[in-house]
Amino acid sequence: MQDSIIVAVLATGIVAGTPLLFASLGELLSERAGVMNLGVEGMMLIGAVTGFAVDVYTQNIWAGILAAMLAGGLMALIHAFLSITLKANQVVSGLALTIFGTGLSAYLGKPLIGVPAPVTFKVVAIPGLSEIPWLGTILFSHDVLVYISYGLVALIWFVLYRTKTGLILRSVGENPAAADAAGINVFRVRYLAVVLGGMLSGAAGAYLSLAYAPSWLENMTAGRGWIALALVIFAMWNPLRALAGAYVFGSIDALGFHMQTLGVVIPSFFLKMLPYLFTFIILIVLTRETKNRRVATPEALGVSYSREDR
Repeated sequence: MQDSIIVAVLATGIVAGTPLLFASLGELLSERAGVMNLGVEGMMLIGAVTGFAVDVYTQNIWAGILAAMLAGGLMALIHAFLSITLKANQVVSGLALTIFGTGLSAYLGKPLIGVPAPVTFKVVAIPGLSEIPWLGTILFSHDVLVYISYGLVALIWFVLYRTKTGLILRSVGENPAAADAAGINVFRVRYLAVVLGGMLSGAAGAYLSLAYAPSWLENMTAGRGWIALALVIFAMWNPLRALAGAYVFGSIDALGFHMQTLGVVIPSFFLKMLPYLFTFIILIVLTRETKNRRVATPEALGVSYSREDR
């Protein structure tokens, strides 16, 4: 009985952690290039409503995912233009993007409230692997987007640390002036990183509205964009750590639901705040640990680059 509960919590935690993983990977790419984007929550909401709307009107779920990624990318493009081209304050621009995305998604999604999703992602158990005791249920009995997230983590890790493209991206985030002097187009790299990050945040939102809880509700991200931002710090800008962190956060979220099913009497508001409480604890611990040692924070993170200042 105890084993089955643990397996159920971990399996549910992977599903709950998948939107966090997509969003944190997107923000990780953006911050590796030196651009902080606090608009993750807004991009997720726009992705969620766009993906759901396209799914409803076309009954094509993959069209919904692509539309959500495009919408997230366009939102990120606004932030890129403001912070990279116009050199606006990245924090202010990102916060404005979240506020804009929250309001716009609520407006666009009004006709969709209460509408059932015609096509949703279903569980696709991987033959053979899904039959492995414990691990099969935990890792290989999910929908396709979960499996895509596995591969995405491996791909981003490989590109960042084993390819010239990754070296260029990291150099732009560490020392854009030196990268520029070496012939790298800093502005193009930053634009691409921010837009790709936005596309992944859009996919994270679409996962919520098409797989995790197939429906549209205003503010359905419920602060997950902010958790994804904290998760990037927790992961120290490493995709593999982001994977582990997303599933830890997801499992804590899932634990609350399973405690209720077991009849454990805990106030519902406390269960809902568990993931956010854990976020605070993690950030406090990391802050204390990093006082005496250098972390992997990109040196130029949050700093606008101007060629004239070289």
